[in-house]
Amino acid sequence: MWNDYSKSYIKNNRASSTSIMAAALVAAMFLSCVCSVAYNFWAYDVEQIILEEGDWQGRIVFEASGSNDLSEDNILSLVCQFANVENAVVNEGLSKTEGTVVDVYFKNARTIYHDMPFIAAQLGRNEDSIQYNSLLLSRYFIHDPEDEAPPMLLALYVVILMIVAVSLILIIRGSFELSMNARIHQFGIFSSIGATPKQIRTCLLQEAMVLSILPMLLGSIFGIMLSFGLIKAVNFFAADVSGRHEAAFQYHPSIFAAAVFISFLTVIFSAWIPARKLSRMTPLEAIRNTGDLSLKKKKHSRFLSCIFGMEGELAGNALKAQKKHLRISFISLLLSFLGFSFMLCFTALADISTRFTYFERYQDVWDIMITLKDTEISNFGLTEELQDVSEIQDVTVYQKAKAMTFLPEEFQSDELSSLGGLEPVAGAPKADGRFQVSVPIVVLDDTSFLDFCSQIGIAPSLDGAIVLNRIWDSVNSNFRYKEYVPFVREDNRTTTLYKNDETLEIPVLSYAQEAPKLREEYDNYALVHFIPLAMWNQNLGEVFEAESDSYIRILSGGEAALTDLNDLEQEIVGLVSKRYEIESENRVQERLSNDSLIQGMVMIFGAFCVLLAIIGIANVFSNTLGFLRQRKREFAQYMSIGLTPPQMRKMFCIEAFVIAGKPLLITLPLTVLFVQFSVTASYLDPMVFWSEAPILPILIFAAAIVLFVALAYYIGGKRLLQCDLNETLRNDALI
Repeated sequence: MWNDYSKSYIKNNRASSTSIMAAALVAAMFLSCVCSVAYNFWAYDVEQIILEEGDWQGRIVFEASGSNDLSEDNILSLVCQFANVENAVVNEGLSKTEGTVVDVYFKNARTIYHDMPFIAAQLGRNEDSIQYNSLLLSRYFIHDPEDEAPPMLLALYVVILMIVAVSLILIIRGSFELSMNARIHQFGIFSSIGATPKQIRTCLLQEAMVLSILPMLLGSIFGIMLSFGLIKAVNFFAADVSGRHEAAFQYHPSIFAAAVFISFLTVIFSAWIPARKLSRMTPLEAIRNTGDLSLKKKKHSRFLSCIFGMEGELAGNALKAQKKHLRISFISLLLSFLGFSFMLCFTALADISTRFTYFERYQDVWDIMITLKDTEISNFGLTEELQDVSEIQDVTVYQKAKAMTFLPEEFQSDELSSLGGLEPVAGAPKADGRFQVSVPIVVLDDTSFLDFCSQIGIAPSLDGAIVLNRIWDSVNSNFRYKEYVPFVREDNRTTTLYKNDETLEIPVLSYAQEAPKLREEYDNYALVHFIPLAMWNQNLGEVFEAESDSYIRILSGGEAALTDLNDLEQEIVGLVSKRYEIESENRVQERLSNDSLIQGMVMIFGAFCVLLAIIGIANVFSNTLGFLRQRKREFAQYMSIGLTPPQMRKMFCIEAFVIAGKPLLITLPLTVLFVQFSVTASYLDPMVFWSEAPILPILIFAAAIVLFVALAYYIGGKRLLQCDLNETLRNDALI
């Protein structure tokens, strides 16, 4: 009996069935996409770790002094004799400096934190000789049991998946609830002739599964396709990002099984909630419930009635009756439009800020930057060759180091003293009447240093330092438009530098207000010293430890077009990379990469906002079409008291206006407040932002929401008005 009833109901109520199938399809697609994207992010992270650190799991170091009697083959055979060791390999690169280093691979890596100490003890090694590839192991959800803060990656994935599943349950539950509520009267009759609550629940859940199985499978496949497109989009927009390898789309059958299973649970639970509620109603309650909207007669819609008259009052009353069912639509549309507006405004602000503080600020300073990995400037021998390249206008090789000095209070400039002194301005620590001040050291190649001497108008010399004598006036300027005052008096011709327990006094050639053309951002309250390479090699290099990398700043002599810079970069890389390990950057390419990343972020977050909007609009369609029977009775009652079809259409228009307009009216002032706060916090000229504000995309997104909500009400209203509403009042047919 129940099977025949379910088949007949599904056949004769296609709109309701289509709504349920669409909800199941969207839920399965979204869950499948989330699972697939999470799996690909995990796989990409594992690949990146392996590329950077290797795929070893454990490592044992045999010092040269303690293993003279063992060859590499003997060491490997000893390590491989343990049951859980799958393979052991000598790390040739590390063995040159640390003795014999063996990379160990396990059959079951989950016991590595127990096995490695045991293996080391059996081989006569202490625990200091063993290492773990902790980052790689954590990606396989293996963590040190003694670690008080284990990795939370798996927990994060599970939480995200649960949030998505719960959100979809709340959304697609509406489709089932609309279908089931329309049949309360029918099931009340069935209950009165002997149908048990269990039979009613089983019937409803069977219908849900029949309608959802195929959409769930199709949705899972569509989710895989969507995740594939997302990975391709990420690769496209991040193609020029340095240090990144291309992500290859990966999938595993277990991910498909997990996505289908989670979708099944989501659909079942979504159908079970309203089915349980319906089955617990008494036969009398169910029979008396005619399925029409419970209009709130005592609550008036003053705003709508003042603007639209009687139709506004009726529309407001109907919206209040549907408030519970429209809640998901309102939340989805609000979050989608709010997120879309905030995201576009934030990316516009970030792009303007990056352009002002980086690209436009340094566009006349550098075209190509080369980082010499683990290379001291003293060991770089290609400076003259680079200076002879015809396409290069200017080249500077430099390295950075750090020191500090103790500045007596009387050495402060008059301008700094008038602002209150170093202590309130910079918060520098003070002891024995002296302030501790950071001294960044920039070591320039000799030619660049002599050129810098000429630029500031002093006699070129390699016998001293040039001090950048300025400090940020944080009292009278902000961080975006900085103003500087002199830091120290310029009558002092020596500086005493400190590094740990070492002290060195160096001569000062001159003080400067402007730094040489380098792509460097200096500390606001530091006393930067520029020194020549010759002086560094004399004695400073022995006292102050420099950073491990050196840098080559190149300014081309052309128009800095992308093709020209690419050719010049290839030429320089070909010259330098033969002898040094390097990384190179191209200013124009860097700008294009930044633009691509911003576009990619906008596309990805925009797609998420569009998906939220689709969920909200789908709920509006589901609500509009699913409530068709209830609205028939509602409007039939209105017709009986003289309401005309044009007035009914006006009611639908008002409802659509409220559903689409409410999220928009809430979002617009919040977006303006967010922009105002962000612009003020970043000290940006408001007119600069508003001249580039993404107003058109936001208006298009808002118009799309209004259009689709209006379409839902147009379709529902057209179908409603084509029915014989007078007949509806007398129609109590079960199907």
